[in-house]
Amino acid sequence: MQPPIPICTNFPRFPATWTAATGETGTAEVVRTFPELLAGLPRAALVLINGDADLTLQLCRHFWLHPSQRKPLVSADIVLRRPETWKQRAAALVKKTLLTRVDHFINYFHGSEGYARYYGIRAGNSSFVHFKPNLRYRYEPSKFREGEYVLCFGRSQRDYDTFFAAMEKLPYPAAVPKPNYREFEIHCSRFTRRPEDLPKNVTLLDDDGSQDSMIRILEGAKVVALPILASSMNASGIGVYLNAMLLRKCVVISRTPGAADVLTSQALFVPPEDAGALAEGIRKAWTDVALRESTAEAGHRHALSLGGEPELRQRTLDAAIAWYASRGLR
Repeated sequence: MQPPIPICTNFPRFPATWTAATGETGTAEVVRTFPELLAGLPRAALVLINGDADLTLQLCRHFWLHPSQRKPLVSADIVLRRPETWKQRAAALVKKTLLTRVDHFINYFHGSEGYARYYGIRAGNSSFVHFKPNLRYRYEPSKFREGEYVLCFGRSQRDYDTFFAAMEKLPYPAAVPKPNYREFEIHCSRFTRRPEDLPKNVTLLDDDGSQDSMIRILEGAKVVALPILASSMNASGIGVYLNAMLLRKCVVISRTPGAADVLTSQALFVPPEDAGALAEGIRKAWTDVALRESTAEAGHRHALSLGGEPELRQRTLDAAIAWYASRGLR
């Protein structure tokens, strides 16, 4: 019998002992900070960092400075942006160099052209796993509610400007959360209009960032429109669209990574940054009851099939251990 594989990870609530789909077994030490990670490094055969680019880059820098301490490193759900300015391009070059110390990447999208071009992260050293609806197991709607408005929601690389231009072409009621311009700037979303300059059919909704707010806002929607900026290189919008699907909402979304390369009949797709196409997609979803309901039902089945946090944790573990075993590192 093979000895268990010790993992050091920042994945919350990771089980102390685990079994992967390959049959491999192991233990896990959960860390939260870089000092904790360094303290656990000597005991680890594999490091798995989830959703924390800064922590990943810190460890990569440590491996550059202390190569004798290097351990196999898997980075899951690392969020990287397309560099636009010269400062961002310079920073991207530094990150690209550091990220050569990551042995394998796990993504929620297939299309890795942007990551390959700017950061050297190619399909050959990446694998795909499905994300999960964050509301799963925390909220199960007692019954379906049709909703009253077209909703644009979320903060990661959202293109609210195109949504507003689309709604100016349509007679339907629409809604967006009250803008937090600072958050939109941090997460590279486009919302350049002042609240008083929004289309007359767009209502501002209170949103305190809680799950209760998200549920209330999503439940009130008849159609959920998620225009994503064309510059998006990763699965922007995936958390919102899966939560919307869980609540049986018809989703209209831009054809960007994490959406068009993952979904089929579960959503309606439009080109990014095209107000006319977005307006037409919303019109079809609003007026064609059969299309809206069939898309919403397909999305609902997809969201249910993904489970919640425990299933995502297991999928991520399975992908990491499959890579580890394939390299003969056992």
